[in-house]
Amino acid sequence: MQMTFRWYGANDAVTLANIKQIPGVTGIVSALYDVPVGEAWPLARLRQLKDEIENAGLQLSVIESIPVHEDIKLGRPSRDRFIDNYCRSIQNMMIRRGRSSACRVSSPAKKHCSECLIWSIIPPTA
Repeated sequence: MQMTFRWYGANDAVTLANIKQIPGVTGIVSALYDVPVGEAWPLARLRQLKDEIENAGLQLSVIESIPVHEDIKLGRPSRDRFIDNYCRSIQNMMIRRGRSSACRVSSPAKKHCSECLIWSIIPPTA
């Protein structure tokens, strides 16, 4: 088991240096919080996030919560473009590290429940 800590990126009041001081924490849970909902997460940005975390002596362990665009949820005609972008984001995560975990967290306030789907992405053998 790996101890991880959520980090909200460069604008987070809690820095990677702060997190590095927490005993036992070796991994970071993060996301690309500034990419607009429905847009694909660029591979270059994922690599930048990974590099920033690794340069602080930690590991990018989990990428969480790629937002699902409302057009997908509502089945609108434009949903296919957003589904393609969502799939591209997942593909970019696989390329980013070759193996990772992605987490989609949903907490509907009315249902007072939380569900978390975690995908383990394993690289294909060459």
